[in-house]
Amino acid sequence: MTIKFRLILMNFMQFFIWGSWLLTVGAYWFQNKQWSVEHFAAIFSTMGWAAIFTPAISGIISDKFVNAEKLYGIMHIMGAIVLFCLPLVTDPTVFFWVLLLNMLFYMPTLSLSITVAYSALKNSNIDIVKEYPPIRIWGTIGFIAALWTVSLTHNETSSNQFYIASAISLTLGFYSFTLPKCPPLLNKASGKSVVDLLGLKAFVLFKTPKFAIFFAFSLLLGAALQLTNAYGDTYIHDFQKVVGYQDTIAVKYPAIIMSISQISETLFILAIPFFLRRFGIKYVMLFSMLAWVLRFGLFAFGNPAEGLWMIILSCIVYGMAFDFFNISGSLFIETQTTPEIRGSAQGLFMMMVNGFGALFGSFASGVVIKEFFLHADGSKDWHGIWLCFAAYALVIAVIFPFVFRYKHNMALGRAIQNVQH
Repeated sequence: MTIKFRLILMNFMQFFIWGSWLLTVGAYWFQNKQWSVEHFAAIFSTMGWAAIFTPAISGIISDKFVNAEKLYGIMHIMGAIVLFCLPLVTDPTVFFWVLLLNMLFYMPTLSLSITVAYSALKNSNIDIVKEYPPIRIWGTIGFIAALWTVSLTHNETSSNQFYIASAISLTLGFYSFTLPKCPPLLNKASGKSVVDLLGLKAFVLFKTPKFAIFFAFSLLLGAALQLTNAYGDTYIHDFQKVVGYQDTIAVKYPAIIMSISQISETLFILAIPFFLRRFGIKYVMLFSMLAWVLRFGLFAFGNPAEGLWMIILSCIVYGMAFDFFNISGSLFIETQTTPEIRGSAQGLFMMMVNGFGALFGSFASGVVIKEFFLHADGSKDWHGIWLCFAAYALVIAVIFPFVFRYKHNMALGRAIQNVQH
């Protein structure tokens, strides 16, 4: 098998695991367990708590002590065991701790998969800016395949979604040990400072204004991503309570409708090299923020019947909202840092997006919804919820261009230009 195909298979399984339950756990929670909104906000915060520490720590370990592909495999095997046990839980508090344990194993694999891919491509003299996005597409396809599998087998509210994720996680865990070797590089460095010895060199990036601002907005956009992950599928499921919408396709197969978001990702991933070359990272990130405004705004006015086109358009816009920051952001980190801190730098990025950002999104949305958008009968004011989220994204988009002063003619722009020649 070629190196590209091996990385494609890795990405497919990486996101199939997540897609098996991430967007449908809300339906499982409210339709099956019927636990409280407050507990659900805490449950979805597990991703944030895990991503605060483990991606950065695993990045340090892979940079200094253990091959990244081996650490990647161990994390998935342990995650598979925890996912298999998750359906056995009957108490919401215990569910929180078990899911948190799973996230402690899974979240580091997001940045580790990037580290493994970038290392393998560079060692094969393959340009990552040109070749990584088409490889990463297969992660999105894996996410879509998982959503369709769970939806078409009617497991959106079933514990089977966790068993499916567990099986793929175990498979990927063992497969990881066959991937190209990605040995530590920092142990070869000559630095003897405490920062070097502890593998904390990547944290020095916060001293650079462009990185400090980049990571700050990574947090804010991570919150936006958390909002759509936590409430998107649940939003459509809630239309089941309205008689006029109960027989619509969107209500019958909400996960499939939501998977349009991931289908859109595959198209926008391919567009990333062009947009980065033409506009630079600053404006690509701004496009992402404006896309989040549209994503939430269209949800506010959509419905599964005559307003279905707005829900579908919102899902299409999601592709730009997600890819133009997450994928472009990882490329920005790769081209602006040295190979010796590749793993820990990518871990920092994941920490800000899926760690602090996810926590902020989880807790803030839980409080806001409970205080302002929950009706007396316990139902949610989805129109107000999505407009509130849209306003949040708009404020970020307005502020960003004035504070992120990055010049397009720096390293990333030059790297992309080299690809074209």
